[in-house]
Amino acid sequence: MKQGLIVLLNGTSSSGKTSISMELINQKEILFYHLSIDDFFNNYNEFINNKFPDEPIREVDDQVVAQILDDSIISVYYSTIKLLSEMGFNVIVDTVIDNDKRFNVFLDQFFDQPTLFIGVICSKEELIRREQTRGDRKIGLAASQFSKVYCFDEYDLEVNTEEMNPIECAEKILSFIKSNKEYSVFKKLSKRNVSVS
Repeated sequence: MKQGLIVLLNGTSSSGKTSISMELINQKEILFYHLSIDDFFNNYNEFINNKFPDEPIREVDDQVVAQILDDSIISVYYSTIKLLSEMGFNVIVDTVIDNDKRFNVFLDQFFDQPTLFIGVICSKEELIRREQTRGDRKIGLAASQFSKVYCFDEYDLEVNTEEMNPIECAEKILSFIKSNKEYSVFKKLSKRNVSVS
């Protein structure tokens, strides 16, 4: 049995990754499983809130919480994606890799997996407009991610969510997969230099 395909959607918050993912799941030609990093964090937070409903005895700064938890949860997320691919499941990866260290870990983890690298493109102006319309994202989040997320100059495929709706984006991705064109850009990527502060 061959490994499952990993569809890596590279785009900032509010770029349209989740909407495209839902359309890929809804179509019936190729079976996909959607793994969002948001689900992993939300499930962990729900677990903690249910197990420890009392107010904390000592307040902990958000930065400290992030340092303790984020890399661990992200590691479990990456491992789950790889396991599903090894089991033959096609996985849509819905995350934001805006950190050089995490990108390097991601590259190490998925270098030998069949990974279709897709740029989910959207202008900074439109991202800001979407954030304001949504109301469930911190204003400025997408703009702060923009240069780190869109630092690649080559993808296997690009979809522009200002020019195409999620259904059209999903159809373009499906057409590419069914064409049996080679997707190898991810294997050509190099690790990023991680600055030590």
